[in-house]
Amino acid sequence: MSQELFAAARAGDAARIKGLVEAGADVHGADEQGETVLMHAAQQGHAAAVEALIAAGANVNAVTPQGWTALARAAYNGDAGRGYVEVIEALHRAGAALDVRIFFGITPLMLAAGGGDAAVVEWLINNGADVLASNEGGRTARMMANDKFYVDVINLLNEAEHQLGVTEEGSCSSTRSVVKPHVVNLMKPAAH
Repeated sequence: MSQELFAAARAGDAARIKGLVEAGADVHGADEQGETVLMHAAQQGHAAAVEALIAAGANVNAVTPQGWTALARAAYNGDAGRGYVEVIEALHRAGAALDVRIFFGITPLMLAAGGGDAAVVEWLINNGADVLASNEGGRTARMMANDKFYVDVINLLNEAEHQLGVTEEGSCSSTRSVVKPHVVNLMKPAAH
């Protein structure tokens, strides 16, 4: 039944998930890499499946041996070339931490910035992700976006850093702890 639950999560079959859970499937089980059913659904961007698993009691803050969480998986899926705001919202509402670090000290914001997903970056900034966090190599989300010239993401992160009191040289003003960033994306037309 466990394999069926993982397959339903990867397929985004919320109805099948509910049926399997009602039949006794364990929402807390993990695969051989330590990934939970919730992580599989989150990585594929299946919001309804994520909601069904959360309702069934899945741990939104479960961590793999490499540090992955469901929220980190939803922040950026390299195979799909994007992250999933609606999944991140559901996980965060259920208590998922925004700044849990995976290997090498990378945060979900860094994942989204390095992948160029402006929608996820904007959501994370507006919901309190640590814009100034750096990984074990001293690199921030903005530096990762700069590497690949993701202009929309760079603009969002520059504005958020500015609102936190970071100057172009990287020094902080005394207002850092008082200002909460609210980012408006001026470079990208509204999605239809």
